[in-house]
Amino acid sequence: MPPLVAPLYLEPKLDPPLTSLLASASLLHRLVDGLGSPLNVVVPERFAENVRRFRSVYRRHRLEGTVYFAHKANRSSALVRRLASTPAAVDVASLEELQHALACGFTPDRIGATGPKEPEFLWLAARTGATVNLDGHAELDALAALVRRHGLPRTQVLLRLSDFSGPAVKILSHRSRFGVPAPELSALLDAAERHRDAVEVIGVSYHLDTTSLEEKAVALEGCVHAMDECRARGMRPRVIDIGGGFGVNYLAHAAQWEHYTSQLALAAMGRRQALAWRNHSYGLSSEGGTLRGTLQLYPSHRPVAGADYLDELLRCPAPALGRPLATLLLENLYDLHVEPGRALLDQCGLTLSRVLETRREADGTHVVRLAMNADDCALEEHGILLDPVLLRRDRPPEEADGSAGPFGVYLHGNLCLESDLITRRLVFLPRLPAPGDLLAFPNTAGYCMDFNAHHAQRRPSARKVAAYRDADGWQWRLDDQYWPIHSTGDADEI
Repeated sequence: MPPLVAPLYLEPKLDPPLTSLLASASLLHRLVDGLGSPLNVVVPERFAENVRRFRSVYRRHRLEGTVYFAHKANRSSALVRRLASTPAAVDVASLEELQHALACGFTPDRIGATGPKEPEFLWLAARTGATVNLDGHAELDALAALVRRHGLPRTQVLLRLSDFSGPAVKILSHRSRFGVPAPELSALLDAAERHRDAVEVIGVSYHLDTTSLEEKAVALEGCVHAMDECRARGMRPRVIDIGGGFGVNYLAHAAQWEHYTSQLALAAMGRRQALAWRNHSYGLSSEGGTLRGTLQLYPSHRPVAGADYLDELLRCPAPALGRPLATLLLENLYDLHVEPGRALLDQCGLTLSRVLETRREADGTHVVRLAMNADDCALEEHGILLDPVLLRRDRPPEEADGSAGPFGVYLHGNLCLESDLITRRLVFLPRLPAPGDLLAFPNTAGYCMDFNAHHAQRRPSARKVAAYRDADGWQWRLDDQYWPIHSTGDADEI
């Protein structure tokens, strides 16, 4: 097997304020010294900036509506409190998230309840006046029964739909386990009319686990037709909620992503040295010299993502009606609701881990053991590949100790499990880490930071701090001690 001829980098895309925060290495070292490793750092000011970017798309297309943050993407109190100081809303998917949103300053008119709902969740949503996004007949019946039994206010609801079909050539769409198939809308509206004393249908929504603009265009046009059916029955719908799925561009260079994935395919076919621990190939394999399988990775470099993706979707022509989707919304005076999670958290945080040990292997690679486990920074759990940033401790960047690289390293966690790998791929670092150095994993706020965190081996979950800037530079508070009054930025002008 030929040796690796050159390092393969996947450099993270870094924007302000993360660039400034990473340049404050001494502060980050002090934080980890005091609060332990791993440590999650969130940046509320960038969160508010991301809301501004989505709102600018609304203004560009002269649309009204609301940007909802999908709370499940991060459990931070600091971020949700900062969001409450903006015109954005929050999408909650559990009783606990609803309670958290209320405690962080959200009024019920700025809360949407989605996901599977136990009776307690439905009761509190109806009692406070949150909008409920219903997944079907069972939830509709359950909500109506609760409203009547407990004398609750009439609840505003959205009807979630799925399985849309396009005109002429059928666009194959990913099936969703959420929502009622669009062809069955009439029966759902029959039920809504029976429950008109308990619920008010204010619109429709969809949830699609896809990045395909074509599929989402079909779904949005299908929602416009569904709204027509609602109006034909005398209802007064005004909202179309298109969910999330706007994506994040994690990498700085498209060429690096294209080169890495092509080399990964060659490795899977045995045409070059393996690029990952024990020949892991991320879903690819070779059969008779032919590449098989599907690459099980998030497209880490996406030229169009976040607010730009929403802009492109709204410019798409409706498959049957031919006019831009934004025009359809304007013609009907419909409000547009979106529910970004990952996209609103882009560049909003990082995860820090202390290096415990560096060991050279027989094949010339190195193993770096970190004071964290794979679920503390679940990048690969979500199919994301990127390089960490090395933050050396109290040493000049250049020193004649033989540590100049690049070095190929495998990043191992601190659990007694063979599977506890921070990343399976061979990561190339510019210098060899030493015990006490930090590795910073950028852009982990969206799902990767604490979505999978646990207490294995009685280890505590990573603590979380909010970093913010004032006239004296970077400051910090524990996540649950941060409030918007501590930031100098004003998001009320969004």
